[in-house]
This record gives sequence, C-alpha cells and structure tokens, in this order.
Amino acid sequence: MSRLKKNPLRELTDAERQELVQLSRSQAAPAAEVARAKALLSVSDGDDYQQAARIAGRRSGDAVSHLVARFNVEGLAALTPRHGGGRRPTYDAAAQERILREVRRTPTPEADGTASWSLNTLRKALRSAPDGLPAVSTFTIGRVLHEAGYSRQRTRTWCPTGSALRLRKAGPVVVSDPDADPKKS
Repeated sequence: MSRLKKNPLRELTDAERQELVQLSRSQAAPAAEVARAKALLSVSDGDDYQQAARIAGRRSGDAVSHLVARFNVEGLAALTPRHGGGRRPTYDAAAQERILREVRRTPTPEADGTASWSLNTLRKALRSAPDGLPAVSTFTIGRVLHEAGYSRQRTRTWCPTGSALRLRKAGPVVVSDPDADPKKS
C-alpha cells in the first residue's frame, strides 16, 4: 500500500482527458510530452505514482508526483518541458537587435578598417562602440546572424540569404530569390 498522497491528481475534464489520450497515442509529438501524458492518464485511472512511471517508461515515481502537482496548477501546459538546465542566454533580444543593426550598417574603411564585415571585424566594432557589447564573441555574433537568415558567403562576408545587389542600367537593384527558404533546408 502506498502512502497518502500530498497532492492527488484533480479530476480531469473531458477536454483534458481527450487531449491526453490523443497525445499519449501520438507518433509525432515529442517523446517527453507523450510520456507525461501516459503518466497522467495512468494516475487518473487509479495507479500509484511508481506504477504510472513504469507505464510511461520512466523510473521515478517522484517525478510523476511533481508532474501531478504541476498539472493541478497549470493544466495541460505542464506537459511541455521547461528549461532543462544549462546556462541561460547571455544576450537578450535588445542585444541581438544591436548586433543585427551593426551588420546592416555599411562599414567605413577609415573607421572600421574594412570594406566588408567579417565576424572578427563585427566583434571589434561591437566591442568598441559606446552602446556596444564589450564582451561579445564571434560565436555569438555568428549564431545571431544565422538565426536572422544571414549566411557566410564565398567572399567571407555575411550577407542576407536570398537577396543580392545587382547593377543594372538604371542603377543598383536588390534582387530577391523567392525560393531562398526552401533552398536553406
């Protein structure tokens, strides 16, 4: 006989039960969410936490206990995993926008020492700017640029993917490729 539960599972609504059943049978949903749905359904059917953990393919009944307590408070939102540990991102959205603003600016050879941006020249410009980022790394700059849709070109510069500046008789024109996103993957 298991001991008395501190925080027993509340009664499931019909919509919650239907969502949990559908998620527990899913082949495409993340495995962590499927296992959590199976554990909650097992507890709602009367199994104890240790048995629910075994049914869900887990080892710890304590983890099921924590899941039940979280489900009682948050509902179905408790199924999605939270931050799993590790270092939190150092640079927020404002800092990432600052990096992108710098990359969009055309470098001046006199002030920046270059006519085109590389990761090292971007790092140098961002670190020396009064409103810059004094400890930013080239890895962080590269990650932010990649997430924003920039790619490293053969000329070792960073350019927006899918658009190019072409010279025409009427003057320079930005030409964009409508199939750029499918070509990335």
